[in-house]
Amino acid sequence: MTLKKITLELARTDEFPEGSADCGYEFVAPLNDDGLLDQDEWKSSRDECSVKRFWKHEDDESGMLVHHRGNAWVFSYVPDETEDDEPIFKFDQHKFLEGEYVSITEHDGVQRPFRIVKVEE
Repeated sequence: MTLKKITLELARTDEFPEGSADCGYEFVAPLNDDGLLDQDEWKSSRDECSVKRFWKHEDDESGMLVHHRGNAWVFSYVPDETEDDEPIFKFDQHKFLEGEYVSITEHDGVQRPFRIVKVEE
């Protein structure tokens, strides 16, 4: 198991027809050799699984990658509160490889697509 730093950038949306490198996330997660999230390793390294949300013209937000019952994975910015959580669609089923996509439901309730642009040690 290796902790990886994964960078996501906003993919094409109505608001951003070309996507945006100025809007996205950087997070740390344990991935197996196939690029899938390793939930067992997350349990032992959860304190290192941080996230930073960056968005043009907004302050950065820092939080953690959190797992809830029912296999729900979220980015959470306020410990022990769920109102700020951003659910990640089928997070445990995604291969985190450059060029792949993942969808995140953000604070405003809108699910947006993000492209994986970097996976590094």
